[in-house]
Amino acid sequence: MENTSFNNTVILGIEKLVIDRPPFLQGNRIGLLCNQASTDRHLRHSRDLINMAFPGQLTCIFTPQHGFFCEKQDNMIESDHGRDRQTGLPVFSLYGETRRPTAAMFDCLDVLLVDLVDVGTRVYTFMSTLIYCLQEAARSGKKVVVLDRPNPIDGTQIEGNLVDEDMRSFVGLYPIPMRHGLTFGELGLLFNEYFDIHADYQVIRMQGWKREMFFAETGLPWLFPSPNMPTSSTASVYPGQVVWEGTNISEGRGTTLPFELFGAPFLQPKQIIDHLDPSILSGCILRPLVFQPTSNKWAGKNCQGFQLHVTNNKLFKPYRVSLALLQVFIRLYPEDFAWKKPPYEYEFEKMPIDLILGSKKLREALEYGEDILSLEDSWQDNLRQFNDARREYFLY
Repeated sequence: MENTSFNNTVILGIEKLVIDRPPFLQGNRIGLLCNQASTDRHLRHSRDLINMAFPGQLTCIFTPQHGFFCEKQDNMIESDHGRDRQTGLPVFSLYGETRRPTAAMFDCLDVLLVDLVDVGTRVYTFMSTLIYCLQEAARSGKKVVVLDRPNPIDGTQIEGNLVDEDMRSFVGLYPIPMRHGLTFGELGLLFNEYFDIHADYQVIRMQGWKREMFFAETGLPWLFPSPNMPTSSTASVYPGQVVWEGTNISEGRGTTLPFELFGAPFLQPKQIIDHLDPSILSGCILRPLVFQPTSNKWAGKNCQGFQLHVTNNKLFKPYRVSLALLQVFIRLYPEDFAWKKPPYEYEFEKMPIDLILGSKKLREALEYGEDILSLEDSWQDNLRQFNDARREYFLY
């Protein structure tokens, strides 16, 4: 049974901001990095709350990948600059003609408020957008303030190898693991201090959030922060299931259950299950099925595959499970399985899977057939070092 003992206790950073009205905002021009999921618990949008609390001070809006309304479906589908119809304010796209805020954009503000729903996974570009904003703030002498929100897949568990230096990209600008176990505000602290950006940075903390919470325990409504992140259950599987973006395996785009569904016409579910170590599937069930995407990979084709059901979030290791499946697909279907070719997130030469995994060596080890648990052992020292580093920035 789902634990709901924490329900209705979490007060979001945006809610704290409008209650406390901190003095550092008085008289300053405010920019807001947000999208349509940036609301309080009553579904009131952050720009409207800020306008009411600080009338006349909000001067511009910034949007990350997928656009303000999360309407852009896939990577490298850009959004244009525009104007917010509700407020008349300029909207600067940070996933269009530029992914970095320009000096001219920051000339419109004194303080940038950041209110984004993150999903706890490195391969989610909002954190890279935050990094670029911190870098521009350090250059221009402006202030960045994150209005903190829960990590929907808890703030305790971490998983995965760190990004190799030669695989740094918009889905991994710094050496962090696939599952980082930090809130967005804590991520900003790590980037700003540990990785030496040194911007004027502050976090408006949540009240009532505990590190062991999964999203269902917060009592908050889930609003999709990107078009293929429809539920918090999607976020739970995403740290592993994102690997299919680097392959010809459908990750369920073009269905109602992206990342929970995955497959391809050539897969044979029973054969796959027979080749998996059952112990790797702790905390989840792979349920065989057939689905037909309406768009993206294999559109209009029947895909044989699975729905990934998480039965115990504490035991489930999403990265481990998806790497094990990936290795089985490589072994069983050498004639049909294929790696996706570049480009991927503005990298035009490196293999997308190498950028997603953060390591060419890991992809080669999977192809060679190295044991998944042995591969995990090989990155534990680096993961422990990351864990020690991240703990210095815990706010909760």
